[in-house]
Amino acid sequence: MGKITSMLGLLLTHPAEFRTLVQFYLFHEQKRDITAQQEHPTSGWDRPTMRCCWDFLDMTSRSFSAVIKELDGDLARTICIYYLVLRGLDTIEDDMTIPDEIKQPLLRSFHDKTVTPGWSFTDSGPNEKDRQLLVEYSAVVGEVNLLAPEYKEIILNICAKMEVGMADYAHKAATAGLVYLETVAEYDLYCHYVAGLVGEGLTRIWSASGKEAPWLCEELELANSMGLLLQKTNIIRDFREDVEERRFFWPKEIWAKYGFEEMKDLYEKGDVEHATWIQSGMILDALRHACDALDYLRLLKTQSVFVFCAVPVCMAMATLSLCFMNPEMFRRNIKIRKAEAAKLIMQATNTREVALIFRDYARKIHNKAKPQDPNFLRVSVMCCKIEQWYEQNYPSFVIVGDNGVTYDPSDKRTAVVRIEEKRAMQNNLGDSSRSEPEMFPWELATYVVGAFVLVFGLSAGVVYTILKVYGDE
Repeated sequence: MGKITSMLGLLLTHPAEFRTLVQFYLFHEQKRDITAQQEHPTSGWDRPTMRCCWDFLDMTSRSFSAVIKELDGDLARTICIYYLVLRGLDTIEDDMTIPDEIKQPLLRSFHDKTVTPGWSFTDSGPNEKDRQLLVEYSAVVGEVNLLAPEYKEIILNICAKMEVGMADYAHKAATAGLVYLETVAEYDLYCHYVAGLVGEGLTRIWSASGKEAPWLCEELELANSMGLLLQKTNIIRDFREDVEERRFFWPKEIWAKYGFEEMKDLYEKGDVEHATWIQSGMILDALRHACDALDYLRLLKTQSVFVFCAVPVCMAMATLSLCFMNPEMFRRNIKIRKAEAAKLIMQATNTREVALIFRDYARKIHNKAKPQDPNFLRVSVMCCKIEQWYEQNYPSFVIVGDNGVTYDPSDKRTAVVRIEEKRAMQNNLGDSSRSEPEMFPWELATYVVGAFVLVFGLSAGVVYTILKVYGDE
């Protein structure tokens, strides 16, 4: 009843969004039903432990759950387990009620505990939202041990790397009190540990599955940028919630300006103008990963893998656009509207469409930029880089439609293409259509004799003229 009421309200207040949601619910059906009998061998739905894992996936992240379930074959089950393992690790790191002397060995040995039959953790804080995942973690452990060896090795390797970074930051926070990240380099390293490594693991799983090229697992820099774009977007959006829970992720190199001494000053002092300048600096830092994300997506060939990777980064660009120069972000958590999310899910089906989404949001960010902001020029350059990436790879004057490829007649580049096409057509006609008829030997001799007579005559005329002129003198 509540959903019907909200939809009716949306029809009256935002009819365009209502139309988008209706289209989404009617035409964008989930392609795969993991509960179906024929899917049991790959989804594991016939096992109670795996059903428990699917339930936890729905509980911890509905947005990721939908795209994970549409992955082909056993990839869906593998990524589900991978997500829950890292979610469990992250839950322990975020739990401020666990003493450091308990948290440290727990974090640093989490990859071992993940394969220890029957292991679970019941000492999380009562208000920790994902507490139940750790209470019933033995179900995850059982499923990890059933994974193919190549998948299991990757998941445990990424977990072992991630837990070291998390443990180091958690220990620093516990022993030094309020801890801020000082530099952007520190910020990048933290985001690498908590998100860049996730991208690395996913990329290695794509290659190991055979769904993507074997060499894709070597593109770790691009995979890291994918993770950093998503993580930095979440950190920007969740500013108010993190500060209130005493989690400080914004680097002081960016925010410790204009008289701000603590992060809470950004909303307590009421200096909205300078706060939004700092906000633009954080968003500028996140945008530098956008072109790498597009380069990564261009390498993917499997549709379900592409959609899994493309939808979150499109949501991230929409969120950055929403947060840019928006003081409301300092007062509460803000999110893109459901209709906008639905539109992005329906549109993010290929690299060209995703690049178009990136370009459109980059334009929105640029339109909101203010010249008095010290970051104005750098924001403009970064937005232009996204625009340039789109134009280089998918020129806007090229129109792809049902009737094939056409060109925008109003664009000057179309005239250049027409000239090049005409020139190529002439070159392709072949020498036979343009060459002179083959000459016989006597014809060649005639041309040679004629040329000789012509040259001799001209030479004689020149000599005669010279003698005539100088002879008269």
